[in-house]
Amino acid sequence: MTLRIGNASGFYGDRFEAMREMLTGGELDVLTGDYLAELTMLILGRDRLKDPTAGYARTFLRQLEDCLGLAHERGVRIVANAGGLNPSGLADAVRRLADRLGIPVRVARVAGDDLTAAHPGSLAAHAYLGGFGIAECLRAGADIVVTGRVTDAALVTGPAAAGFGWTPQDHDRLAGAVVAGHVLECGAQATGGNYAFFRDGDVRRPGFPLAELHEDGSCVITKHPGTGGFVDVGTVTAQLLYETAGARYAGPDVTARLDTVRLRQDGPDRVRIEGVRGEAPPPTLKVGLSKPGGFRNEVVFVLTGLDIEAKAALVRDQLEPALGKVADVRWELVRTDRPDADTEETASAVLRLVVRDPDQQTVGRALSGAAVELALASYPGFHVTAPPGKGSPYGVFEEVYVPHGAVDHVAVLHDGRRITVPPPQDTRALEPAPEPALPEPLPPGPCRRAPLGLVAGARSGDKGGNANVGVWARTDEAWRWLAHELTADRFRQLIPESRELTVVRHLLPNLRALNFVVEGILGAGVAAQHRFDPQAKGLGEWLRSRHLEIPEALL
Repeated sequence: MTLRIGNASGFYGDRFEAMREMLTGGELDVLTGDYLAELTMLILGRDRLKDPTAGYARTFLRQLEDCLGLAHERGVRIVANAGGLNPSGLADAVRRLADRLGIPVRVARVAGDDLTAAHPGSLAAHAYLGGFGIAECLRAGADIVVTGRVTDAALVTGPAAAGFGWTPQDHDRLAGAVVAGHVLECGAQATGGNYAFFRDGDVRRPGFPLAELHEDGSCVITKHPGTGGFVDVGTVTAQLLYETAGARYAGPDVTARLDTVRLRQDGPDRVRIEGVRGEAPPPTLKVGLSKPGGFRNEVVFVLTGLDIEAKAALVRDQLEPALGKVADVRWELVRTDRPDADTEETASAVLRLVVRDPDQQTVGRALSGAAVELALASYPGFHVTAPPGKGSPYGVFEEVYVPHGAVDHVAVLHDGRRITVPPPQDTRALEPAPEPALPEPLPPGPCRRAPLGLVAGARSGDKGGNANVGVWARTDEAWRWLAHELTADRFRQLIPESRELTVVRHLLPNLRALNFVVEGILGAGVAAQHRFDPQAKGLGEWLRSRHLEIPEALL
């Protein structure tokens, strides 16, 4: 038996037509949609403050209005975490939609993740649940299952457990489904989107991925015939490394051992994943807390022509009196200017001022007034990219951990029955996996200074305040060089922002990959907008652009 599970959304705002494309493009048994991220939970929390009936992804409802009939006709079940902070409200809205369209569907939901009441001061506090609540809904005959905060991979482990009759003790099988779910969760990132070697295929409009999942937990990652993009070992490797860390990838259902994953090309646009081993999950569940952080304002000054650094120093000195009471002040001079430039834009640099404070007034009118007053009294050529505003709220993300038993994981079936999902009987405290042996180094030979990206791919992302950068080699020879050359210390040298931070390197030889975790580089998370690239999306590409002494045999 093969269970074909597809994905139609990697985030809230992903391609609207993807649901129809996946339903019409080929065979499917289950269609999943991932709508939640750390930032999304904060956005939905603000929505719920304005309207208690809000808090879910309204895009999902609009997609269903277009596609519910298609899914019903083709017998495709839909599983999505679009319920966000209000899965009950979304389930009711789906039922009303189905009644209006005259389509008989059974709608179920998963409850129990919302722990906001236990965490005063949070806009949203939600535990990351596993897939067995989803499985109970599907076993009872649900056509559509909506959830709140489950792990992204639970959207696949739930249907797999239901389809194959797995139990919580089937750790290896569940681990295989977790790996498949992690590859699918970000949609087109598995089919050439955001891919380091994007020129290997046509990625102007990548199709969305699907997994042909087998009872033993192995799978083939592919896409519908005729859709854009491509699936190869590299695209799957890149997504496997995205937002992970070491060899043990922990979740509420199982801890998947990423160091056991084996990939091989299984034909055009087909990558087989096998050999995945699993261990009992940790004894605790992760809880994501989204909190108000205060207020933020930003002014971007444009500095043109000569004396860029002196102009930046002048405006900083002029604004200093207005910034004395601000809790957090950050200046950044970005030298985009070029000498003897043939356009004004390329002759200009930008100076960014970012301020944060608990008080809106402190970063609002007082600051914007002081900046505007410099319009005729500062450096030559003074102008800003946009008028400064009154200060906008920002959020912070924190994670805490609670025992499995502290959460009431419940499947609310289409007929109203409630089934409690028990916590796992077996757990295992999470600890680092043993460090694998390094490969044999390359023999000595001539080297040439060149960008790392000529011999290695990378993908980076965020987890709270940390960033991860996965780096992989495309050949065994490049891996032998990369594993010895790109140490944590060399990473710090190449990425100056990380020099005062903790950088942990993990080896994954089966994937010919290194995974670096840079602790604290994103401050309090994406919503705090701590740095220029608050989700570290471009950090891997910056690393690939840095120059190293690379063996000529690899170039």
